[in-house]
Amino acid sequence: MDAKQMQADFYYCEQIIKSRSKSFYYAFSQLPSEKANAVYAIYAFCRTADDCADGNHLQTEKQQALAQLKRELILFEEQNEVDKPLWRALRQVFSDYDMDIQLFYDQLTGQSMDINFITPKTMHDLEEYSYYVAGSVGLMLLPIIASENHTELHAAAIDLGVAMQITNILRDVGEDFHQKQRTYLPEDELSHFQYTVNDLVNGVVNVQFIKLWEKLAKRAELLYAQFLHNVNQFDQDSRLPVSLSAQVYRSILGAVRDNGYDCLNKRNYVTRKKMTEISAAIKKSS
Repeated sequence: MDAKQMQADFYYCEQIIKSRSKSFYYAFSQLPSEKANAVYAIYAFCRTADDCADGNHLQTEKQQALAQLKRELILFEEQNEVDKPLWRALRQVFSDYDMDIQLFYDQLTGQSMDINFITPKTMHDLEEYSYYVAGSVGLMLLPIIASENHTELHAAAIDLGVAMQITNILRDVGEDFHQKQRTYLPEDELSHFQYTVNDLVNGVVNVQFIKLWEKLAKRAELLYAQFLHNVNQFDQDSRLPVSLSAQVYRSILGAVRDNGYDCLNKRNYVTRKKMTEISAAIKKSS
C-alpha cells in the first residue's frame, strides 16, 4: 500500500471516531500518530460492528449485516480482505502490532448478544456481556499502548472495558429503554431495590433508583481504580491518553450525579472544559 492511500484510509477511520465519540477522540488523538491511527482503525471496526446491532432496522436485517461483517473478517483472517479503507487500515495495524484476531470475533459475539438481546439476570451476566462488547476492545488496544507488557495487562484492559460499558449503561438508561426497548440493569438488582419497569416507563428517579444506580456505579469505579493502578505499566507515550480515557469516562458518572441522577430523561456528558481540566490534573500529577 502506498503512503498516500494509507494516509487516506487512516483518515477515514479517524473521522469515524471523531464524529462518534468525542471523549475517546480527545484522549487517543494525543497518542503519537502511528499509534493513534491504529486506535482509530480498531475503533472503526468496533463502531461498524456496533452499527450492525443498532438502529431501527429489522432484526433479520441486523443479523444479515453482522453476518456480512463476519464474512469480511474471515476473509481478512485469510489474508484476502475486501478492498475497503477499514480493512486496508487494519491490515497495516496487524502488520505493525502483535494483534489477536480472536478479539475481533469476540466483539462480533457481543454485537450478536445485542441483536438477540435478553435483559441480564445478574451482575455476572452484565459483566460477561460487557466483556464481549467492551473488554474485547481494551484487549485489542493493548499491543499498541502497552507494547512491552501487553501480555501481563489482560485483566487491567478487561477491567477498563467493563467499567466503560457499565458507565455507558448508567448514562443511557432512559435512551436504551425508550428508543431500543432494552433494560441493561440486571433483573435481580431491579428486584432487590424494588424498582419496576413501570417506574422506567414513567421516568421515575427515586431513592430506589439512586441506590440501584449507585451500586452499579461503585462497581464501575472499583474497576477504574484497578485499571489506573496499573497505568505505569503502559508505554510511556501512551500513559496520558490511557489515563485520560479512563478518567474522562469515569467523569460521566459524576455528570449523572450532578444532574440529580436523571439519566432517564436527560443526556449526560463530560464537557470539553472538564476534559481539559482532567488532562491538566493528570499532567500535573505525572
